[in-house]
Amino acid sequence: MPPADPHHRTDGRPPDEPFGAFCQENHVACPATGDGPLSGLGFGLKDVFDVAGSRTGFGHPAWLASHPPATETAEAVTRLLAAGAGLRARTVSDELCYSISGENFHYGMPINPAARDRLPGGSSSGSAVAVAAGLVDFAIGTDCGGSVRVPAAYCGLFGMRPTHGAIALSGVAPFAPRFDTVGWFARDAALLGRLGDVLLGGTPGPGFSRLVVATDAFERCDANVRAVLDEGVQRLVRVLPARSEAPLSPPGLDRWLDIFRTVQAWEIWQSLGGWIERERPGFGEGVGQRLAAAAKVGRPEAEAARQQADAIAEELEATIGDALICLPTTPGLPPFRATASAEIENAYRTRAMQLLCPAGLGGLPQITLPVGTVDGAPVGLSILARRGRDMALLEVAAQAFADLPTPPEKR
Repeated sequence: MPPADPHHRTDGRPPDEPFGAFCQENHVACPATGDGPLSGLGFGLKDVFDVAGSRTGFGHPAWLASHPPATETAEAVTRLLAAGAGLRARTVSDELCYSISGENFHYGMPINPAARDRLPGGSSSGSAVAVAAGLVDFAIGTDCGGSVRVPAAYCGLFGMRPTHGAIALSGVAPFAPRFDTVGWFARDAALLGRLGDVLLGGTPGPGFSRLVVATDAFERCDANVRAVLDEGVQRLVRVLPARSEAPLSPPGLDRWLDIFRTVQAWEIWQSLGGWIERERPGFGEGVGQRLAAAAKVGRPEAEAARQQADAIAEELEATIGDALICLPTTPGLPPFRATASAEIENAYRTRAMQLLCPAGLGGLPQITLPVGTVDGAPVGLSILARRGRDMALLEVAAQAFADLPTPPEKR
């Protein structure tokens, strides 16, 4: 194994902070390797990205113990360092990324700075919390079924899930390759766009012809968040006045979710099943249930679902065209921490995943926008576009939310 990069600090402890966002066992920090558009900024790194000379934990102590230090740094991290940003700390992830709550059976649940009595969301929980608390300027995570979008919504942040395959996943812990993406968090839309310049490159390209409000998605929302969501829609209308309404999924979002879950579960077991059977690690109740179910998905069932997913992706590409789709990120406010349980998470998770699965099935870019609060808790609205329209999507977010004040740091 080659020696660790001397710029990487692989021992010591992370900076002190009261939110539980930073990993304690495998802290790593390193300075920028170049100057560029991110000079002077510091970022957090979800515990799924490799940094040469340090160990990736994947949100589980058994993974941390059974894997040696990385020999190379993940490509996305290398780009950020070269653009002038410094790595401040590694951030907590849900167990093997298989949750959207933010709760980790082994390491605990980070505290949501925007609503301390509510869940922070996952699986990129620590990354979102670190940004919302002002511990870092931005953070990167991963999004398969909503792992950037949900914590962004819960913590009152901008969160970007790019087009599938737009950013290389080299040096990222394996999960469900068909849906996995690198994503990022910021407290303001301008920085969200600058990160897009670094991680994606390119130019915005042509704009969107119209705004389409996904009626079937809004029908799944709790009544108490609809007024705030409507205010967010009006912000978008000021940028894109041509507005219409239509369902996103004519067959039904529940049907799409069944297909997504089957393919995702199959791929997760292909990625992790061998390690799980060999190491026999312990899991929290909800994650353990999902992994046990994933182990039972057969190849014929998975292949049939993959064919259906391919058809949905083609349909979305054709029907979205040059439109901008608007939908709620989650069906309601983040649940209270005191009520966190496998039963509650599974019930809420189903409703949330119906809204989150279209981007995964289509490999589409989606941005979560912080549009306000209800009862002191953040509400997130999303914009979605066809594949490859990431920079144009970021441009709309910057235009529509340019006057939104950056949230104050939480200490």
